[in-house]
Amino acid sequence: MWIISFILLSLLVVRLLTPPLALAHCPLCVAGAAAGITLTRWVGVDDSITGVWIGALLGATAFWLSNSLGRKNRIFFNRHIGLFVYILIFASTLWSFYKFNLIIRMDSIFGFDKLTFGMILGSVVFYLVDVLNIFIKKKNGKRLFPYQSMVFSLGSMIITSIAVYVLINYYI
Repeated sequence: MWIISFILLSLLVVRLLTPPLALAHCPLCVAGAAAGITLTRWVGVDDSITGVWIGALLGATAFWLSNSLGRKNRIFFNRHIGLFVYILIFASTLWSFYKFNLIIRMDSIFGFDKLTFGMILGSVVFYLVDVLNIFIKKKNGKRLFPYQSMVFSLGSMIITSIAVYVLINYYI
């Protein structure tokens, strides 16, 4: 009996370590981003910058979930449902942050709490950059360079974080 259990466990481990297809917003990337965001709160990074990365994490989670739903339900799935999933994940996360007092209401930027401002900005930028990336791929019929999606996503979040840092330290 233990041999069968060992074989099944080994097959499960092999299956988890060798995915059949690499996706643009993979679960491992999303988990890594979540761990990084947790670390930023411990280190003391400003909430508005942390919010930018939380917004990107929510976007990656929404795209990953949308891709999963689209593969399983091709007949009933279209592109607009992906945007609905994105908004639903964002709204439920923001609601839970307020419900469980994870947002500190000390400072605000343009009338929003710092974390909320960062989350909105990060989500919008992440979504628009992903739409731009898809447009570039369709226009050229292929990607321009390897790891284009990752470079666009991470690059946009780094640029947005730097812009928010400059905004909060020099203008607000």
